[in-house]
Amino acid sequence: RDSRRAGIRKNIVAVCLEAADQDGGEGNGGSRHRRSAERRRARPGRAVQPGRQGGDVLYCSGQVALDPKTGEMVGDGDVEAETVQVLKNMRAVLTAAGTTPQNVVRTTVFLADLADFAKVNALYSEFFDGPVSPARACVQVAALPKGARVEIDCIVAL
Repeated sequence: RDSRRAGIRKNIVAVCLEAADQDGGEGNGGSRHRRSAERRRARPGRAVQPGRQGGDVLYCSGQVALDPKTGEMVGDGDVEAETVQVLKNMRAVLTAAGTTPQNVVRTTVFLADLADFAKVNALYSEFFDGPVSPARACVQVAALPKGARVEIDCIVAL
């Protein structure tokens, strides 16, 4: 069990580092080509990590529609295109942790406009297609990072 936890931490760190490589390393315009040993380690000062394990629970940070290769938002304001990318990003974090959407027990969906709920819910339902869907809260917010229309976080039983 401890070796599984260590493996999950290692995989989540890999996702963190991939994200760091997309933003230039230090998040402040650093060179993508500089590959120091320091950049190969997760930096505790990073504002947001894709997930954090506590015991047998994985707490996944909210995902927005960032393309992990470019670091740019996907969808040009189209909530359905954004939702597809958000769910792809969530799947990547879950896969890195060695788990699947079927182990997600709770989500929170943040929408810039609650009128988008039906569109987001249709894609969400396809993603969580197991026999039991996770518990969910959905709220409208004044604004989301990077002008996103949708953000989703989750809690996973490992």
